[in-house]
Amino acid sequence: MMLVGLDARDLAMTRFAVSPLWEAVASVRIIKRPHQFPEHLAWHRRVRPRLAEVDWQLFTDLVQMPTPAIPTFICPPPTTSQPTLDIELATLVATPPEAVRASLDTLPGPRSSALAALYADPPTHLAGLAEVIRAYTDAVIAPYWPRMRTLLEREVLLGAQRMATDGVHGLLNQLDPFVRLEAGTLKVEHVVVAGSVRLDGRGLLLVPSVFIGRRVWSNFGSPGQPVLRFPARAVATLWERDPAPSGRGLARVLGRTRAALLHELAVPTSTVELAERCGLTPGTVSQHLGALREAGLVGAHRVGRFVLYARTTAAEALVAAGGAAAT
Repeated sequence: MMLVGLDARDLAMTRFAVSPLWEAVASVRIIKRPHQFPEHLAWHRRVRPRLAEVDWQLFTDLVQMPTPAIPTFICPPPTTSQPTLDIELATLVATPPEAVRASLDTLPGPRSSALAALYADPPTHLAGLAEVIRAYTDAVIAPYWPRMRTLLEREVLLGAQRMATDGVHGLLNQLDPFVRLEAGTLKVEHVVVAGSVRLDGRGLLLVPSVFIGRRVWSNFGSPGQPVLRFPARAVATLWERDPAPSGRGLARVLGRTRAALLHELAVPTSTVELAERCGLTPGTVSQHLGALREAGLVGAHRVGRFVLYARTTAAEALVAAGGAAAT
């Protein structure tokens, strides 16, 4: 168990943040041992084939399974409440060489050739590591990031509301079953990590996570604000699909395929994911999405290498009207 001494300054400096880089790091554990994370099996089945075209060996070497430690330099504390992946990777690339080596020293066993090269010359290899993480994230995180971010932002909002009504003490005691605050000491139950530390006015950064698993993760001793990462609730709902609409009215107007695509676009989704869900080729999906965009029913925005599509307000009204008619 970690015993973390908090004073009034720490409580005043407590804040929330979301971290896309941490989600990428934590997701590697799921790729390696999917059956230890049954709530994410649907995600794993969808994304595992996409990694065949990604050279992510250095990244997987850094996140080992089982995971007694994760090198702290690959998941630095977010400096803002909602950093982009590029901002967090810039922080990673700027890590001092001695900090990289100290983090790598926490990993057990012999180093792979890729880790040995990183240890020998961090400045040369950190930029390459950032590109590896970006390619990995584009393949397996970016298509789902809008819905993940929505869930994480909801967790932050709920935490802020709890803090407003119950104070920081109430927030921390309801944050996670493995965390409790007693008489100025935050008790964090870890499986293998134990010790005591005082934050000395640095405050506490609370980071909800989709891919963290069932246990909290913390980093109280490294440079930057101390971090406590905790599981967000209802993460399994990210991979659930709403039941197909029972009415046929919308299909009669738009055609069955376009009606099905609108149904799937309840959250922003990529062409690749739409093709997988609907049993179509990406080319066919793109053709139908083009028609829906021209009609003002679908909008698009870019996240990494992916263009994500979502229903417009007009489409929402159309889908709602079709559902009401079906009842």
